[in-house]
Amino acid sequence: MASNPQGSGPDGVEAEGGRSATGRSGGSGRGDSDAVEPGTGGPVSGRPKSKQANQRNTRLGMIWTSVVIALILLVLLIIFIAQNQDQVLLRYFGFEGQVGLGLALFIAAVAGGIVVAAAGAARIIQLRLRDRKTRGSARR
Repeated sequence: MASNPQGSGPDGVEAEGGRSATGRSGGSGRGDSDAVEPGTGGPVSGRPKSKQANQRNTRLGMIWTSVVIALILLVLLIIFIAQNQDQVLLRYFGFEGQVGLGLALFIAAVAGGIVVAAAGAARIIQLRLRDRKTRGSARR
């Protein structure tokens, strides 16, 4: 069986639903392009349909979705800070100054996130150390 450099399958049907060697267009119904070769379980184009359904959630797709969500949240944050430009007086450990209300709330939220992340990291380290001790004593 010789392969065709233009991307058609073994019986002349193109992989992308183009025209076959007989002149019929593929992919429009139950024609030659929907035929399944015996023993392969997949379409003639060589692309199994079950793998296409499983590849919808790829790492790149999840990263792209995360970036889009992060950008939307950043735009909402910028709008929040822009709408809350009233100056407020802040005092912190003897320091005193005026800053925009939106910026002050943003700084407070970031500081809260840092505290939560530090507590979570300390707990993860504690659990890993305990796990190492458990594994070390089990080996003996």
